Amino acid sequence: LINLISRCLLIDRLFCLIVKSNKLMLLLLKILSIRIRKMITDVAPYKLIDIGANLTNPCLNDRNLCDVVDRAKAAGVCKIIVTGTSIETAKEAMRLSRLYPNYLFFTAGNIAELEKLALEPECVAIGECGLDFNRNFSPQENQLTAFEAQVQLACKLKKTIFIHERDAHSALVEILKKYSLILPYAVVHCFTGTAEQAKTYLDMGLYIGLTGSLWKDKLEFGVQYALRQGIIPLNRLLVETDSPYMYPNIKAKKLQTEVKEKVSPHALQFLHHCSFQRNEPCALPTVVELIAAFSGASVDDVAINTTLNAVRLFGLTSE
Repeated sequence: LINLISRCLLIDRLFCLIVKSNKLMLLLLKILSIRIRKMITDVAPYKLIDIGANLTNPCLNDRNLCDVVDRAKAAGVCKIIVTGTSIETAKEAMRLSRLYPNYLFFTAGNIAELEKLALEPECVAIGECGLDFNRNFSPQENQLTAFEAQVQLACKLKKTIFIHERDAHSALVEILKKYSLILPYAVVHCFTGTAEQAKTYLDMGLYIGLTGSLWKDKLEFGVQYALRQGIIPLNRLLVETDSPYMYPNIKAKKLQTEVKEKVSPHALQFLHHCSFQRNEPCALPTVVELIAAFSGASVDDVAINTTLNAVRLFGLTSE
């Protein structure tokens, strides 16, 4: 009787183990299925190049930078150009570009060590340089002198110019026209001006860089108007996040419902990682989809054209 009871208990235990193992197997299969499905749906629908990100900013350039880069890659950003606005930031941008070879590149703009930094293989542009008569961080005469020297060096090295301009359109155009016959590629980054100003830049052969600030354009004949009217063609357009700034606030009341509805789940899932205080390169899909919504072009056309433009201007690859 004892033997029989023991055998029954043993059989019962074996049965329980089989049931548990089957449940465990089913659970593992379910987890695996979810992960495979996630891998399939997480594949970015396009390749993008962020031509301007301030990854040397303390809120991004920390021990979590690898997460920032991973999110950007998952979002479809295949290259990022880190902007150097001083000797210190340019050197730090160069260091970062060597931590992530063939993914991060940098610009150098400070005139003191500009030529030396510009000759580094990871340096793809002279800049950020230009004129800012809005905030006037330095006297306007000093800005004009420095910018012209930077343009001269860019012409000498045949290096793309990464331009910043605020309330200084006429002065900027005047300097650039002096070098029109030898001017290399140039992009007016984070453009927020009028359609007429955009047309002037385009007529001079320049490219236009747009960021997430597109959502808050208040001008009657501003960037949104220029896109709707086809004044800024796709073959002269570049995209950037200017992170950690220029967060694309697609929840803003002023943004038209039909525009909001065109932002895809793919873009939204990465935008959740960003905020007004800390925008990231992974927000670039939202920028591209906003441009598509305002211009009436397909997202694919915006993505393909802006990526090819960046490849051409900065001597990159899309791999």
